[in-house]
Amino acid sequence: MTRFAYSGWFGAWALVVTFTSPLAAQAPAPATIVALPTPLLPQTVHDVARSSDATGGEDPAQADATHAAALKEDGLQRFARATYGKTQVQALQFNDATGARSAFTLYLKDGATGPKLDGVPDDSAVVDGKTLVLKQTVVLIAERGADDAMLTEIARVLPRIGGPRSQPPLLPTFFPAKALVPHSLRYAQGAASYVAMGGALSTSQLGWEKSAEAAFAKYADRRGKETVTLLLYPTPQIAADHLRAIEAELPAGMKVRREGELLVAAQGSFSAADAQSVVESIHVRSQVTFDKPMPPEFHAEVQKTYSLLVSISILSGFGCLAAVMLGLFFGGGRAIVRKLQGKEASTDAEFLSLHLAPQNEKPKFEPPSL
Repeated sequence: MTRFAYSGWFGAWALVVTFTSPLAAQAPAPATIVALPTPLLPQTVHDVARSSDATGGEDPAQADATHAAALKEDGLQRFARATYGKTQVQALQFNDATGARSAFTLYLKDGATGPKLDGVPDDSAVVDGKTLVLKQTVVLIAERGADDAMLTEIARVLPRIGGPRSQPPLLPTFFPAKALVPHSLRYAQGAASYVAMGGALSTSQLGWEKSAEAAFAKYADRRGKETVTLLLYPTPQIAADHLRAIEAELPAGMKVRREGELLVAAQGSFSAADAQSVVESIHVRSQVTFDKPMPPEFHAEVQKTYSLLVSISILSGFGCLAAVMLGLFFGGGRAIVRKLQGKEASTDAEFLSLHLAPQNEKPKFEPPSL
């Protein structure tokens, strides 16, 4: 009996393996969805199609051999190049808005001008006949012949991102606007970019390996010309260490001051007092960004309270109106019924009593007779 039982189990197992193995072998592999990147440059602009497929890649040397090291330092993600009619356009996309700002200032020249393009909230300029456009994480470079309408249309379809990577660097906002030479501000987050932009300080003193950021700008007015350099470090201690290194090889006439994690230096033809005044006029400003929804602000809470009180008032008004209508309905209906019965519409209200007053006479007690 036991031998037949084992044979039955073995046979059942063999049948299962026989029928399920081909099905398992023929089961399709799980599908993988791959999101294709958004094209940097559109197919047509103002009904003008690209003369050929857009060329591009990820190699900074192919994008710009002259500034390959700086573009790599800024975090070049990809680039695309195309020709519309007679105008060649190149788009450079970076990992974040910080790298894009650095690359944009890399191509600027002092005094460059350019109209503010509609739909381009960041920056734009014209340099040696080329138009530069900065929009979030993309730098657009257009050769001669590009009009504002064409660039605006291209800028509107450029890829956009959200979150902390879309936030521009804070350091360039520290510079005072008064007497600032247009488009003279440069921002660098590495030695290659700083050298290519013509920084005044020795790169070995600045501590790039410790996530330093550098920015410098030129000022010109009746006092002369001055170059102001700002260096931002992660902590005040790191800033203090590099301040001592800079002071050890301080160029003649340069004024330096530290405030927390910020170093400020000024050098030029300003008088010593004016240069010191410029150095002391720049201060650290903090900026906090969140990738989660911010809590409601005070005015939002006030608006909510106001809306709640208005809703309560409306509800109370409807309640009072309903009570009056019900009173008229039931009271008027009773009066009409009494009239139809030939009775007075109103009668004296009946008085109900619980008869709690004493019903018996007050007992009288007489003294006992003798």
